[in-house]
Amino acid sequence: MIDDLYSAKLLRLAAEIPHAGRLAAPEGTAEKVSKLCGSRVVVDVRVDGDRVADFAQDVKACALGQAAASVLGRHVLGTSLSELELTAAQFRAMLKDGGPPPEGRFADLAMLAPVKDYPARHTSTLLAFEAATEAVRKALDATGGTRTSPAGAA
Repeated sequence: MIDDLYSAKLLRLAAEIPHAGRLAAPEGTAEKVSKLCGSRVVVDVRVDGDRVADFAQDVKACALGQAAASVLGRHVLGTSLSELELTAAQFRAMLKDGGPPPEGRFADLAMLAPVKDYPARHTSTLLAFEAATEAVRKALDATGGTRTSPAGAA
């Protein structure tokens, strides 16, 4: 039942999105939009080496997308591109294939596991992580930062 998706914890997270807004001088920016529902996430980042040093997100999404953005915002500082790529892949597999939830700093994404039963909601739920990954990639390209492969992330 769809009401199972909207737990009190999820709704609290959706209401409290860290790092809301935009950065004045980002090194990387990415925008992701769900064509189905119109949810939109814009992410700005600055990097220090291969790590996220500063982060902002402008989130116009449903409660599921907002909750995912909240988890991202709470833990993204200090994250490498490889860790973001690995987490995004695990998150996608959790939703699309019923795989295990991401572990480590983004383990709270497990609360979104019931979304797997609602394919129309997958895209909006994944937007923040897809935008963050792309923004960090762009920042690393712009700054000459080091990229590591997702296989090296733990």
